[in-house]
Amino acid sequence: MKYQVEVTDTFGGEANYSWVRRYEFEAPEDATRRSIITKAKRMAGWTGARCRVEDMGDMYTLQPQGECQVMFITY
Repeated sequence: MKYQVEVTDTFGGEANYSWVRRYEFEAPEDATRRSIITKAKRMAGWTGARCRVEDMGDMYTLQPQGECQVMFITY
């Protein structure tokens, strides 16, 4: 399964898109939520960052604590 990752800045808690970084990766169809998020965080350089995670059904949203950034993982 192919996953798209989008990282951007926030303003007032909402995605701002004054800059954006995009990544793609593949994972098996039976990949766990944790393994998908770990791989996306590694690609974005967020390894070890504590994040609030929201599961929207077809997308994960991550917001690291103390940062004005947001990550969207879609599949």
